Amino acid sequence: MGLMANRISITVSTAKIATVLLSKVPKPLHQIIEDKLISLLQSCRTSQRLCQIQAQITTYGLQNNHFIIPTFINACSHLTKMGHAQKVFDRMSEPNTASWNTLFRGYSHVEFYWDIVVLFARMNRNGALPNCFTFPMVVKSCAKVNASREGKQVHCLVVKYGFMSNSFVGTSLIDMYSSWGSIGDAYNVFAEIPQKNVVAWTCIIVAYISFHDMLSARRLFDVAPERDVILWNTIVSGYIEVGDMVAARELFNKMPNRDVQSWNTMLNGYANNRDVESFEKIFKEMPERNVFSWNGLIGGYARNGLLSDVLESFKRMLVERKVLPNDATLVTVLSACSRLGALDMGKWVHVYAERIGYKGNLFVGNALIDMYAKCGVIEKAVDVFNHLHKKDIITWNTIINSLAVHGNAADALSLFDRMKCAGVKPDEVTFVGILSACTHMGLVRDGFTYFQSMVDNYSLVPQIEHYGCMVDLLGRAGLLKQAVNFVRKMPVKPDAVIWAALLGACRIYKNVEIAELALMHLIELEPKNPANFVMLSNIYKDLGRWEDVAKLKGIARIDNLVEIIWICSKSW
Repeated sequence: MGLMANRISITVSTAKIATVLLSKVPKPLHQIIEDKLISLLQSCRTSQRLCQIQAQITTYGLQNNHFIIPTFINACSHLTKMGHAQKVFDRMSEPNTASWNTLFRGYSHVEFYWDIVVLFARMNRNGALPNCFTFPMVVKSCAKVNASREGKQVHCLVVKYGFMSNSFVGTSLIDMYSSWGSIGDAYNVFAEIPQKNVVAWTCIIVAYISFHDMLSARRLFDVAPERDVILWNTIVSGYIEVGDMVAARELFNKMPNRDVQSWNTMLNGYANNRDVESFEKIFKEMPERNVFSWNGLIGGYARNGLLSDVLESFKRMLVERKVLPNDATLVTVLSACSRLGALDMGKWVHVYAERIGYKGNLFVGNALIDMYAKCGVIEKAVDVFNHLHKKDIITWNTIINSLAVHGNAADALSLFDRMKCAGVKPDEVTFVGILSACTHMGLVRDGFTYFQSMVDNYSLVPQIEHYGCMVDLLGRAGLLKQAVNFVRKMPVKPDAVIWAALLGACRIYKNVEIAELALMHLIELEPKNPANFVMLSNIYKDLGRWEDVAKLKGIARIDNLVEIIWICSKSW
């Protein structure tokens, strides 16, 4: 026994000595170079650095290296330079499957899905063999670009190469067919999978839920051999999505091993269905809460218009000190502050957000701009805007529209020029602010130029809001006849806002005829709104037409709308 122990001890010692000796053996030079270049590529953060590393790759003649080139392509994708990656890939004499997969992954990262579909066809022509990592990326791309013919061809190749037994490949095919609305084909794929794991069962159930076919989803759920917490949460979420909270609660009560996500799912379900009492109750019952639980409670109050409760819940969250708010929490609270006009609370949240690490956060910054603007502190809104390093279209739209609403029209137009110089493409919301700014400044010609540029320069279709801005612009400028002609030529039916704007302009410029026309249309659209009659009555008063004032009061008391419209049209 002792001899055996000695032999084992000697063997172990010998193995340790061998390991130490091997670790001290110097690596071959080519492997050292490979490791160094791969390390440099993995830490590369700029295009200039990438080009320098590429020069080293060329210098050492490693353009076909199957370890370095995939790492290079991956670095290109993180810098969104897939065109450059493609050129390097094209120079490879015989790219292997790993290189193809890295290229596909890069294009997927920048959401160039059609390129993946085209490249996969080229991969097949070149004789490279796809693997279990290739097919999910290609199938997802076919789904994204609605390439049904190519997707079915890929499905055939999956069967040909024997990958139907792979759960990741099978579930990607299920997702593809369900995204096209082919739920029958999705189920056929599910049936073809020889060993169905819980992921496959969850995927097909999600497919039926996406079609709101809860009967089929429930049947599959009931026969699933394995049901984890994700599958339970999925079926509960499905019932919530179709508004069946009774069935959702019944399943929730039966659920074994409920996690915090399960409780959050029910909480958000009651909040979305406007059952305040139930989501308050379930929040109290929760054995554990995370930030999403608090966001569910706070967001539930916000969705149901209980803005004071939003602020009280936020204060309670801070007092308990168990969970730290995230940016979603802060955005909801700031939105409530803006709607309540709670400037002091908004300022406090601003300071608190910066203290816990959200200074410069895009979403919080956008909410702060909106809050300060709606509370009337436009200077502070501009200050927050200027200190944001990253700005998206919402940031620009919020500040431009805020400036326009507060009468700082010149600043709004100036920011619009800055926005274009920054390379941010304006959208429909941007032009509402720009046209409003033109209205405040009386810039009729500029307003029409901006209006036309929506179509000519940005391929945007003007909506009713934009037409309303143009009518308001013409009306405030006293061009009432042009405004009426503009309304008559509109491709969309004018709403009450447009006719009310025209009626308001008529009072300023004492135009009775157009005012009566506007009132006739407003009676059709808003028969119970007395403000429209008051507006026309004030125009009559301004002109000293007291008989018409008395006549209008009599008309306003008539219950028959047809008679009202007939009297107004006769007067017109």
